[in-house]
Amino acid sequence: MTLHIKGLSIGEGAPKICVPLVGRTSEELIEEAIELQNLDFDLVEWRVDFFQHVDDVDRVTSALHEIRKILIDKPLVFTFRSAKEGGEREISARSYFELNKAIAETKLVDMIDVELFTEEAMVKELVEIAHVNNVYVIISNHDFQQTPSKEEIISRLRKAQDIGGDVPKIAVMPQTERDVLTLLDATLTMKEQYADRPIITMSMAGKGVISRLSGEIFGSAVTFGAAKKPSAPGQVEVSELRNVLTLLHKSL
Repeated sequence: MTLHIKGLSIGEGAPKICVPLVGRTSEELIEEAIELQNLDFDLVEWRVDFFQHVDDVDRVTSALHEIRKILIDKPLVFTFRSAKEGGEREISARSYFELNKAIAETKLVDMIDVELFTEEAMVKELVEIAHVNNVYVIISNHDFQQTPSKEEIISRLRKAQDIGGDVPKIAVMPQTERDVLTLLDATLTMKEQYADRPIITMSMAGKGVISRLSGEIFGSAVTFGAAKKPSAPGQVEVSELRNVLTLLHKSL
């Protein structure tokens, strides 16, 4: 149930803190990466959908080399988040595939994030390509409209696991306080009954902040914190996040 990446054990102890890189240019990304060195976090997620040259694989790869020179020892997650799942833009399914394939083959990232509702054959092929290159795969789903039923949340997480995701992930939007309980209940049931690897879950926005803090209790292995600019609603500033996670960990 634990992944080991660059000395980090994902799936044991307190949830690991992941911070986003959201620069639109190479210069902004370099500046962000330098600033991150002053923060207490565990992983970095490059949200490449913010990058203005994301349609040029060579420029993406070049920017990745620059990021890696600065963040040498930190596990790095590569994510193109589609607009339909809360990201900045859309690209074609073929471009999405080729981008993730090219980046996995650089071996400069530790994980790629592949959206669950991409064509299944494409997801499976990306998993195979990533694994050949010693890259792990997060298979993710984001619902910015609602919180599905407990059964549906578990179903999506199990599907992500079944098709080869090393870390199944789901993020949902609560409309009520009870929706947050639904997400936490689904997380706990997934952990206790079905998961044979780390999972990531969260309830977004203000109502859902508790889910970003309580992963060690309910079973979410990674939480996302804001360094400069949040990449999703409800992200907590990194230093505050670390303090709360440490407090909870010491109490267990």
